[in-house]
Amino acid sequence: MIDQKIIILYVDDEENNLISFKANFRFKYKIFTALSGEEALKIMGKHPINIIITDQRMPHMTGVEFLEEVITKFPDPIRILLTGYTDMSAVIDAVNKGKIFHYHTKPWNEKELEKTIIRAFETYSNKKEIEDMNEKLEVSNDQLEFLLRQKLLS
Repeated sequence: MIDQKIIILYVDDEENNLISFKANFRFKYKIFTALSGEEALKIMGKHPINIIITDQRMPHMTGVEFLEEVITKFPDPIRILLTGYTDMSAVIDAVNKGKIFHYHTKPWNEKELEKTIIRAFETYSNKKEIEDMNEKLEVSNDQLEFLLRQKLLS
């Protein structure tokens, strides 16, 4: 089971959607909200984020454009796209360019979105665990290599 509070950044240009999302999930998760991709990037520069949920259709920067920028600056958070439109090219772009974990249509179903959030966090946690184990393995390998060199020199 999850032993830490999941940190979610929800990005949507419609303030009512941000309010609704926060009202539904604020007791279960730590929620940050942003009205634009630009605002979201500023939040990400100040706070660790586990999961990003973003709307696709926003002025100035689409959800896919935002996620493309996120990948270059903050590759770790798991990305979920929400949109009220069934625009297949946006979905394809989200998968190919935004490297999304999942796609949901708006209005979102609370139970389905929550299942996706849990699965996304499990994926995030597993990835972090693998990275940590790889780092430890690298240190162990360096230590073993050093000891081997010492033994060969004596």
